[in-house]
Amino acid sequence: MSEVKKDKPIRVVIADDHAMVRDGLRRSLEYAGMEIVGEAADGMEAVALVRKLDPDILLLDLSMPKHDGFEALRDLRADGHVRHTRVIVLTAEASTNDVAKALDLGARGLVLKALATEKLVLAIQTVMAGGAWVGLGPVKDLQTYLRTHLPEKPSGRADNYGLTKRELQIISGVVSGRANKEIAQRFGIAEDTVKHHLSNVFDKTGVSTRVELVVFAIKHNLPIDELD
Repeated sequence: MSEVKKDKPIRVVIADDHAMVRDGLRRSLEYAGMEIVGEAADGMEAVALVRKLDPDILLLDLSMPKHDGFEALRDLRADGHVRHTRVIVLTAEASTNDVAKALDLGARGLVLKALATEKLVLAIQTVMAGGAWVGLGPVKDLQTYLRTHLPEKPSGRADNYGLTKRELQIISGVVSGRANKEIAQRFGIAEDTVKHHLSNVFDKTGVSTRVELVVFAIKHNLPIDELD
């Protein structure tokens, strides 16, 4: 009788300049079955560890010496690591502008340190499943959240980044929170066709996730429609 294979544990790097905070997070996540593959005391160390270890999750404190969390996000985004490693930022407090800025730079979520032990495992699971997490819980209506908190530009680029009419329709579906199957049904096309268009959209806009695409569409005021 063959042995049942277990899922691989989620591999995590913790970046915080306080050793006691890192220790507490490590204990909580190890208890939940996750593997802590590295710890960093500043933003530069965090970036180096992600580049070296390619973890599933980076827990990134926003306020750290040498490089703060925003600078680390910019570095990781520049070399493409946010395509592979999902970043959740940790902070004692955050303005709505900070949240929107972190999402814009590629973070998948934000967890308040006061709630870290209570909410962090759920936040990681949500982000690993492709969702977003802000503060107390998952963000179901990311479009409304970002429209409220992201400053919009007056208009997008004249050529709309080379996006076709069909690609803009696909983006409308993503911004409205629809899955690929629902988008396919809405526009009367195959689900594989939706995936193909999304791949082209990611290439043209330089994003790598649906969350980043929503941010991009709203920030650059793309001509998209809200779907019923």
